[in-house]
Amino acid sequence: MSDNLMNRARALGLHGLVAHWDEVADCDWLPALIAWEEEERRARSLKRRLADARLGEFKPLADFNWDWPRSCDRMAVEDLMSLNFLNEAANVVLVGPNGVGKSTIAANIAHRAVLEGHTVRFATAASMLGELAALDSDTLLQRKLRFYARQHLLVIDEVGYLSYSNRHADLLFNIVSSRTQQNSTIVTTNRPFSEWSEAFPNATCVVALVDRLVHNAEIIAIDGDSYRRKEAEERQKQRSAERRRRREAKARRRSGKGGPEDTGGD
Repeated sequence: MSDNLMNRARALGLHGLVAHWDEVADCDWLPALIAWEEEERRARSLKRRLADARLGEFKPLADFNWDWPRSCDRMAVEDLMSLNFLNEAANVVLVGPNGVGKSTIAANIAHRAVLEGHTVRFATAASMLGELAALDSDTLLQRKLRFYARQHLLVIDEVGYLSYSNRHADLLFNIVSSRTQQNSTIVTTNRPFSEWSEAFPNATCVVALVDRLVHNAEIIAIDGDSYRRKEAEERQKQRSAERRRRREAKARRRSGKGGPEDTGGD
């Protein structure tokens, strides 16, 4: 028991405590002290990694409407939530039209990875490539590329939504290549790979980029209509119904037919 506590104290870097171990080894407060320090460091580490991941707000997978997409391999998605693919440094590509839940699924996987102690970064392709392309110092660029390379999980969201220059294509190729067989990458895209040359026109590395990305990758296709559009239409219907109710209540008041509950203002 004492040796185990000492090893935990060493792991925490409590060198002063270890130096005086013989004096405190039998103290009743020692196990609680070490447990408090471990818990505090875990909490601080989690808070830091959540901030670094930049996940933003997202819908929990428990609230995901699996009946909405026309096709989506739910079992494959749930398998990804186990994070076994991280142990194999495998990639994941979520392909489908706008609004079918690709980013939601990716964010949930990324969040689970953070909770399990992994380093994660979630970024749209536009923001990540724009940030890198704007760096005018090769030293700063190489430092940032190393940052993206060493994340246990990198999520690159919305590849294919915009068109990019050859410079952007080269940067993306650099990132994907540096992570191959080292760390896992999740990509969400609204385009099949055959159309990636339209997102990166004239870029000579597109074929090689796709080849690196799909090597040892899980590719999940999701088909369906935009759930965001569905939610927007439902909200519009609710607003229209509420306005209609208010107009009818106002008309009843003006005609003197409203009940006591209709005497207030709009």
